[in-house]
Amino acid sequence: MRVLIVEDDEKLAGVLKKGLEEEQYAVDVSHDGIDGAHWAVENPYDVIILDVMLPQKDGVRICREVREAGIHTPILMLTARDGMEDKIKGLDAGADDYITKPFSFEELLARIRALLRRSQYYRGKSLMVGDLMRDPSSRKVTRAGREISLTGKEYALLEYLMRNARRVLTETQIIEHVWDMNHDSMANTVHVYIHHLRNKIDRGFENKLLHTIRGMGFVLKEQE
Repeated sequence: MRVLIVEDDEKLAGVLKKGLEEEQYAVDVSHDGIDGAHWAVENPYDVIILDVMLPQKDGVRICREVREAGIHTPILMLTARDGMEDKIKGLDAGADDYITKPFSFEELLARIRALLRRSQYYRGKSLMVGDLMRDPSSRKVTRAGREISLTGKEYALLEYLMRNARRVLTETQIIEHVWDMNHDSMANTVHVYIHHLRNKIDRGFENKLLHTIRGMGFVLKEQE
């Protein structure tokens, strides 16, 4: 999953980025309102963490512009203020939740998980493709009842493929959702991780699930 943090406090933004990356999120960070607004509209994110007080363009205005652009990505707003008026402005602009500084990282994670659960894209207790199942609460992946051990990035890649089962995903789409914008587009990273994932979920099974569509991309589906 890919997260955008728009926060002008570079120390706080760095702490949040490090913590979320340890939780296997791909994270982009902007320190000003203009870049943050541009990235929020132009890039596909699963969650946007948006500070209210930003240079050049404030968070409430960014939130409103994102919604006017037809983007429904969950938005969690951060603020040092605890006044009801600021919260109302943010929620009226289209924010989904609000957290007041200072806050614990554990609370931030819980709020992100709650936003994802409420999002239509992430709704549901588990994901299944054939006999391959992912349990979001335990982060356990099994095939035909056998548990599969995955690295963090392999898990993130599989989750994206399962949420888009039977849909061909291009290499660019995968990079945009599983890696951040600092990823080296010239590297062969996606193919390497697809190879590792295929070995783990398909090896030993007659019915292969992860397929390469030459010249197009990759798809997770049962064989017809």
